[in-house]
This record gives sequence, C-alpha cells and structure tokens, in this order.
Amino acid sequence: MRSPDQNRRGAWFALGVLFAINMLNFYDRQIPAAVTPSIMDDWGISSTKMGLLGTAFVLIYAALGVPLGRMSDRYSRTAILGGGVAVWSLMTAASGATWNYASLLVTRLGVGVGEASCAPAANSLVGDLFPPQQRARALAIFMLGLPIGIFLSSTISGWLAQHASWRTAFYIACVPGLICAAATFFMREPQRGAAEAGHDSTNAPGALRPQRPGSPYLIVLGTPTIVWIIVSGALHNFNMYAINAWLPRLIVLRHHRDIADAGWISGIVLGAVGVVGMLGGGWLADMLQRSRPNGRLILASGAMLLSGPCIYLGFEQASGAIAPFMIFIGLGVMFMYVYYAGVYAAIQDVIEPGLRGTAMALYFFAMYVVGGAFGPYVVGGLSDVLSRRAMSAGATAAVIPKEFQEIGLHQALYLVPVFCVGLGVVLFAASRTVAGDMRKLKEWYEQAERVPVVGPAVLAAGEPVAGG
Repeated sequence: MRSPDQNRRGAWFALGVLFAINMLNFYDRQIPAAVTPSIMDDWGISSTKMGLLGTAFVLIYAALGVPLGRMSDRYSRTAILGGGVAVWSLMTAASGATWNYASLLVTRLGVGVGEASCAPAANSLVGDLFPPQQRARALAIFMLGLPIGIFLSSTISGWLAQHASWRTAFYIACVPGLICAAATFFMREPQRGAAEAGHDSTNAPGALRPQRPGSPYLIVLGTPTIVWIIVSGALHNFNMYAINAWLPRLIVLRHHRDIADAGWISGIVLGAVGVVGMLGGGWLADMLQRSRPNGRLILASGAMLLSGPCIYLGFEQASGAIAPFMIFIGLGVMFMYVYYAGVYAAIQDVIEPGLRGTAMALYFFAMYVVGGAFGPYVVGGLSDVLSRRAMSAGATAAVIPKEFQEIGLHQALYLVPVFCVGLGVVLFAASRTVAGDMRKLKEWYEQAERVPVVGPAVLAAGEPVAGG
C-alpha cells in the first residue's frame, strides 16, 4: 500500500504532466490564429473560410468528446490521454505540410480527434487526485496550461511566421507533444472517488463511491446547476474562441503592427494575464467556498460582469492607441479566466466521481458545438458582411480592401463584451441552485452507504469498473 507521502508526490507529479499536456493542447490549438494573417495572404482566403476552419475543428472535437468521456469513466484515463496527445501532436506537424485550404482543414480535423481525449480524462483525474477543499486550486494549476499555451503559441508562432514561415510554427510543436504522451505512462491511475471527503481510501483497488441509478446522461442533465453551467459554457467558449481567433488580425489591421508584434501583444493580453486570473481565481474560489456553498459560482459571475465593460473599453480605443488597448483587453481577459477556476470545480461539487468524465464530456459538447464552433465563424462571417457594407465603392470586389476589413472586424468583435454580461447573469442563476444540488448528492451518498457492498465495486448500471 502506498504511503500518504507517496500519494501526495504522485498526485503532484501527475498534475505537472496534466498541466504540460493542457499547455500543449492550447498551444497547438492557437497556432492557426497566430498565423492567420500569413495564411490569408498566401492563399487569398476570406475571413469566413478562416472562421470555418475553427468551426470544423471544434465540431469534431465535441462529437468525439462524449464517447471519450464515457470511456474515461470506465477505462484507464492515463492510456486514453496518452494516445490522444500522440495523435494530435502528429497531426499538428502534418498541418505544416499542407498545400491548400482543404488539406489544412483535414489535418485540423485530425488534431481535433486527438484533443477530444484531453478534457474528460484530465478533469476526471484531477478530481480523484485532490480532495474537494483543494480541488479549485488544483484545477486552476491544470488550467494554467490554457493561458500559458496561448501566450507561448501566439508569441512563438507569430515570430516564426514573420522570420521563417507559418509552416514552421506547426512543425516545432510535435516533439514536446510526443514527450508528454510518453510521460502519461509514468502516471498512477488514481482510485475513483478516493479523494472525496469521508471516503475510505484503504478500500480495494477499483473501489468506487456509489453512483445514482439510471441513465448517466439523464442524471447529469437532471442536475439544475449543470444545465446552467452548460449554458454558461456555450457563451464563454463563443467569446474565447472568437477573441483568440481574431484579435491578432485586429491588431495587424487596426493598430498597424506586423504579425510578430501582433503575436507578442496577443500573447500578453490573451495568455499571460490568464496566469493571474487562474491562480487568483482558484485561491479566491476555494476561500469563498469554505464560507458559502455557492462561493465559486458567485466569484465567476462577478468576474464576468466586470469583464464585459473592460473588453468594451479596449475595443473603443483609437487606432494606434496600443497601450490602453492592452490594459483594458488584458483586464477583461484576466477576469474571463476566473471562470475556469470557479466553474470546473463546481461541476465536481454536484456530480459523483463515477460520472465526472461523462459530465465534463456533455458540458464540453455543448460548450464547443454551441459556443466554440460558432465563435470564429460568426465573427468572421459578420466581419465580411460589415466590411462590405462599409465599402463606399467596389462592393462586389473579390478581395475586400484591408481598411474595410478592419472596420468590419472591429465592429463584429463587439459581440464579445455583450456575451460576457449575459454570461455573468447565467452564472448567477447557477449560484442559486448549486447548494441544493450539493445537498441532494450528499443525501444520496448517506443513504446508499448504509447498504453494505459485497464483492467488487460495480457501477449502478451493472458495468464493471475497468482501469480504475
């Protein structure tokens, strides 16, 4: 039997590997946005088509996330994760060898196939590695991969596109990914539910806290807090994908910076500020949760209500006013990152360990299909429409002049602060139901654990627990 010190060291090692994987997840995902100006100039494609590239990626990612989420609840999460990282790393490198828009689209679909394994398996692992009172901070560290990955991808990929080629930006991401894939095989698969308060971690390997009977999907979707969180995820991912995809292009067009400078600026205001939002949000979320059961969601709601006005003021800055633009956009995005620290932990507060992979998969399905899939596409399409409307002549030209592209993209991005305010309202609604959902889950545990369990632990539906 492993000692408590060994368990703690193993948990922190696993969290470090998961952080690195998540960082590469978002690094690889951000490369197309960082090199968008170069691809558009090389191939002469429209903003709508570039937005559709992101939409196709997100749809395949979301479609595969649900079955992979169920697999994460039944089989080895470390094996699922390692295989996924290897696939997306190889397909990212293949993206650099593409010769036209269609071939790039195919390789980005391949990246989506691999990345679909990350969120359900990794979030489920964190939930079993750390107890509830530490979970928001652990998830915040894991999610630090998001801003750091975006920062590194924006800065490095933008620099490579300027000084080498946009293809090189895809090639260099492969090797670190393969190293992370190998590292997953040195991670210990944690016992499901062992980190929960009151759970006896000395139970036999494979032990699982009781799971409510019935369809796992109906159990998850029958939890009011999860429904509100799913709605919030769609709004949040619309915003994150839209601003990540198009801010570098806006900086080039509106503030007259080259692609390398746009990469550095985007890296700071889209990525670096997220470190403060994640760590500060995780610490505050755990602190507030100790005094009130809805503390995490209240924090996330307030952060989003602050984010909207900040981003609006950033877009309001005049052409060339890069310093105030960075300050306001950076503050707004920093508040957007608080969302992850509060909401991801809240999901695990109201869902039992044996359904967390499923819950995350359903959440991500809606988050990406309704939100992320349409953020880049809607903003890109609206940008083209508004750009043509702004043209005083030559409205039927095949290529929209850049001065009108800037007008259209600038106007289209105002959707982001509007959705931020709506998101704050939705999260406040979730904060009104979370205490009741936590109480119902606790009551179920208390009732179910009065019944003695004989033999190996099984799921409520009668499925044996594999890989746990």
